[in-house]
Amino acid sequence: MQEYIEPVAKLVHELSKLPGVGGKSALRLAFHIIHMSEEDARLLSDAIVSVKEDVSYCSVCGNITDRDPCVICRKQGTGRDPSVICVVEKARDIMSMERARNYQGLYHVLHGTISPMDGIGPEDINIKSLITRLSGGETEEVILATNPDIEGEATAVYLARLIKPMGIKVSRIAHGLPVGGDLEYADEVTLQKALEGRREM
Repeated sequence: MQEYIEPVAKLVHELSKLPGVGGKSALRLAFHIIHMSEEDARLLSDAIVSVKEDVSYCSVCGNITDRDPCVICRKQGTGRDPSVICVVEKARDIMSMERARNYQGLYHVLHGTISPMDGIGPEDINIKSLITRLSGGETEEVILATNPDIEGEATAVYLARLIKPMGIKVSRIAHGLPVGGDLEYADEVTLQKALEGRREM
């Protein structure tokens, strides 16, 4: 980025580290920021710093939160069904599931999937705390809502083998989602059908 002055080159470089942001997009964003008012730029900067300082993971489910436990885990006893836990790969998958508005159970975030090709084993994701939660005896069903790709399926099969001997019903969301797709990009109707058509494993 030698054709740009150092502050702009530095901003473009940092923006290009964001997922889905290439060099041209980073440059476009950088020039947008340059033309922002100083107040708006400061608000953006403060929001970035705040999200790094104030957001952590829920000690119960692994969701992102600014208070521990998270807002969903705190809703126990107010309409949430504590006997059902939906297991997802990423915290943002919870937002997708909540948009469907027909699931009222709790969640558990794995923060990844089992992927031997990438050197990620069961001990590298949030499985141990899930098993600890399930041993409390309150859970009657676990819905495995990992993505319908190779890693998601492998993780679902692994979890089903761990959980079923505990006497807990294990179901898998139906494949109303495209193979290789992401929960994050699924629409509400597709997610609703996937939940309704889940099957026991």
